[in-house]
Amino acid sequence: MRLYGIVGWKNAGKTGLMERLVTEITGRGFSVSTVKHAHHSFDVDHPGKDSFRHRAAGATEVLLASRNRFALMHELRDEEEPSLTELLTRLSAVDLVLVEGYKRDAHPKIEAHRSVTGNPLIAPEDSTIRAVASDTPLDLSIPVFDLNNTVQIADFILAEVGLC
Repeated sequence: MRLYGIVGWKNAGKTGLMERLVTEITGRGFSVSTVKHAHHSFDVDHPGKDSFRHRAAGATEVLLASRNRFALMHELRDEEEPSLTELLTRLSAVDLVLVEGYKRDAHPKIEAHRSVTGNPLIAPEDSTIRAVASDTPLDLSIPVFDLNNTVQIADFILAEVGLC
């Protein structure tokens, strides 16, 4: 499975870059799936809905399905958080999986960076970061792209994973 990550500190532009990359790469005819790591609790379900009630009653997994989509919710309860590798086994085959977060995992990544955040770059200390997408010019030993140049960043990722 071809895998490429987008990492960076909070408000660095990761989600916007992910969204633009999915649009750009799927527009070129490739299939793309995404994985997003959340550092906080989240819920895709709502109190009062049947599926929420199933989970609240103790179901380990609830699969919610319609003719347009399905969602599988798995309650970890007292289980450990699954690794990225474990989660990837649950995805259908696609040309490319883009991962937002999981900055400590070993897959190749691009770091999103916005100077206004004042955060230090991760790239100088992390060899899995192959390039930086920034809103300001940087002097690094790896490629630096304009954060908004989605075409150039997509070209780089697709070349890195062997899809062009």
